[in-house]
Amino acid sequence: MTPDEAIQEYQCPGCLRGPFPKCCVRNQDPDLGGACNAHIPATRIMPHVGLVFLGLPKGFCRLGDFEKTRISMFKSRADGWGYGKFNIPVWKHVDKLGNTLVRGICPRTNYPWIHIFLNSHGEMINCLEITDKDIRGMD
Repeated sequence: MTPDEAIQEYQCPGCLRGPFPKCCVRNQDPDLGGACNAHIPATRIMPHVGLVFLGLPKGFCRLGDFEKTRISMFKSRADGWGYGKFNIPVWKHVDKLGNTLVRGICPRTNYPWIHIFLNSHGEMINCLEITDKDIRGMD
């Protein structure tokens, strides 16, 4: 999967900006990973769920009380952020396309993020693994 295909798969569904590629503002900073910086989630589930990313599976799609959550896409684990006490991966999931989705938080700034590794790199990430069965059991 290319970064453009990943943007179309994970960010474009439900985006307020419009159809790809006219709307897309690709991130050019390699440290932040490939993604669309113009992405705006436009789907809200009332009354308590809030904004959702339609292209992501349950467990990764809800923003909760946060109006913004950074999505970053990387070709490999080596390209991603360094994980440690300031960037903590909480859980991971290998999706139907074989990509590894990681949900985490920067606890110092209370900033949630989602990393998508464009291939299965889950064995290199130390956090709870969410299975398809877990996702089916989520509300």
